[in-house]
Amino acid sequence: MNFACRYLLSAAVIACFFPVTARAGGADTDDQAPIIVTGQRDGYVIDQADATKTGTPLLDTPQSVTTIGRQQLNDQAVEALNDALRYVPGVTLGQGEGHRDQIVLRGQSSTADFFLDGLRDDAQYYRPLFNTERVEVLKGANALLFGRGGGGGIVNRVSKSAGFSRTVGGASIGIDTFGAWSLAGDANVVLADQVALRINGIYEKLANHRDGYDGHFIGLAPTLGVKLGQATTLTLAYEFGRDDRVIDRGVPSLGGTPLTGYDRTLFGSPRLNRGTVDAHIARARLDHELADGLTLSVAGMFAGYDKLYANVLPASATAATVTLSGYESATQRTNAIGQVNLVWKGHTGTIAHTLLAGIEGASQISDATRRNVLFATGTGGTSAATTVPLAQSLALPATSFTGLVTDSHTRVRSLSAYVQDQIELLPFLQVIAGVRHDRFEIAAINRLNASTPNRTDSKWSPRLGLVIKPQQHLSLYASYARSFLPQSGDQFSTLDPAYQSLDPEAFRNLELGAKWEVAPALVVTAAAFQVDRSNTRVADPANPGFFVLTGASRVKGLEAALSGRIARRWSATLGYTYQEGEIRQATSAAPAGRQLDKLPHHQFSAWTRYDLSDRLGLGLGVVHQSGQFATISNAVTLPGFTRIDASAFYDISDRFSLQLNVENLADTRYYPSAHTDNNIATGEPINARLTARITF
Repeated sequence: MNFACRYLLSAAVIACFFPVTARAGGADTDDQAPIIVTGQRDGYVIDQADATKTGTPLLDTPQSVTTIGRQQLNDQAVEALNDALRYVPGVTLGQGEGHRDQIVLRGQSSTADFFLDGLRDDAQYYRPLFNTERVEVLKGANALLFGRGGGGGIVNRVSKSAGFSRTVGGASIGIDTFGAWSLAGDANVVLADQVALRINGIYEKLANHRDGYDGHFIGLAPTLGVKLGQATTLTLAYEFGRDDRVIDRGVPSLGGTPLTGYDRTLFGSPRLNRGTVDAHIARARLDHELADGLTLSVAGMFAGYDKLYANVLPASATAATVTLSGYESATQRTNAIGQVNLVWKGHTGTIAHTLLAGIEGASQISDATRRNVLFATGTGGTSAATTVPLAQSLALPATSFTGLVTDSHTRVRSLSAYVQDQIELLPFLQVIAGVRHDRFEIAAINRLNASTPNRTDSKWSPRLGLVIKPQQHLSLYASYARSFLPQSGDQFSTLDPAYQSLDPEAFRNLELGAKWEVAPALVVTAAAFQVDRSNTRVADPANPGFFVLTGASRVKGLEAALSGRIARRWSATLGYTYQEGEIRQATSAAPAGRQLDKLPHHQFSAWTRYDLSDRLGLGLGVVHQSGQFATISNAVTLPGFTRIDASAFYDISDRFSLQLNVENLADTRYYPSAHTDNNIATGEPINARLTARITF
């Protein structure tokens, strides 16, 4: 089946699966809605994304965007970002070494393309959702809006805001069959006519199916909103999170597939495999309406991250033994970001404009260290690796640490300016054009050898889009965008002198798509896309130890989705993605022709909720992925799987509700993600979570 046929078939599947013959009534929207939702639901559609910076309806946005609102997050009982993304078309999850979020969007893996209220939140940690109103996933290259990286897309969390109309609060408590539980509170207090305070807090006790796994998370997030007159709003926010958990690197492989029979076994030490993260994120934002159609927003963020983790991890396995290695890593990071955006919505003659102009400055300072684990040997010495018999509970020798093998200090400064205009030439024709310029200065100090590599990159990132609307509720679009990533990687934690002078990697995204608002609360979308990655490093055969930029890869795919309210009591999200990707020109990691990793050809997800009455509802979810390679080596395959989830909702009163979520109803054994060929995550067996919510 050729590429175009797959595109048409995926769109037809969506249309046939949920036929709709009439437009339903619109969903009510109110930024002062009850904090803990109970009672009748309004569907899952959100018609714009904050991350676009212009408030443009998604129907007029020439790229694929998925939004997950608070209602859907509650219905699925998810409390962490990685769990929320499982139902997003085209997103696959990396294992993240058991201590961080890592996503793969359109074949591009990233640990840094995460944002909080449009400002970069790039540290490596697990992001909570207790203070999140919705999650936005913008796919394709997004350098014009967000700068470097984002070759496959970005993820933006929109935080909960303070409401000025009434004082209201709520709480929830949940517990699952593994023994994990959480207690959360959310209160909005009107302090004066123009002043409101919102406070969110949570305590989570962590547990799962893995032996020796435990941990906890504490989160607190106060937000103050102040109206400084009719045209100006000031928002001050702070979010604190402390994460303390066992670091679980999963199971090794054997014979090209994950090792079976040890899905509960921790291939490490419960005493040593431990990680802590303290994240402090303070934000301020001023929104001011300068004139009719002209708005100014000024935002700033200061974030501090303190992270320490150590782990023993599997390196290889035989039918009777497993070989282990390990290390300890510490990172302290401070980010300071300032951003100013000016948006004008107006006309020049008969032509309408949505003009965005902005500047952004950022500073990032990181200190990173690493020590390796040493294992005691039978001869009284130590070794960097050990081989022990396979068992449900491993017997490890005594451990110690080497001296520092990494000790670096890195400073990154960036200054960016961007402009974009969405021009409505005719009622049915819009052109989007823009460009961004970024200047990056990266300076590093290797404290072990006193080297001081540095680099400066200055890059332009263009964007061009076309939207044609043959009907008011139907849009066809085409888009072109470019993005880049400096050769120091997405975390800038080290800068290798061997490639410090090389030009950044480049990403080019081409996309054709359609969006149809079948009803005010029901949207069908489809897209075909191609992402080309170039300037990838390759060892220079003429100069050992140096590199040339001749590597390249390509991902192309098809995506279709349905989201919203199908009937008054029936809400659903449905998505299908087909992707294929390969190395087109040899890179340092693989020869030409090698298939890209963590890129299943087929992904399907569906989540639906039907309310049998005003108080009783049922939910059903399905997640399917075809087989995928664990890494670019293509030596280990993660088998395809289908996971079924189910839920039941009962509103005892308008203020009190109970919810039961059952994950992996068929008790399927599956391996959803990997970091290396021998660090493979195991899917949780059947488990249930009971949640109680109350509003007051």
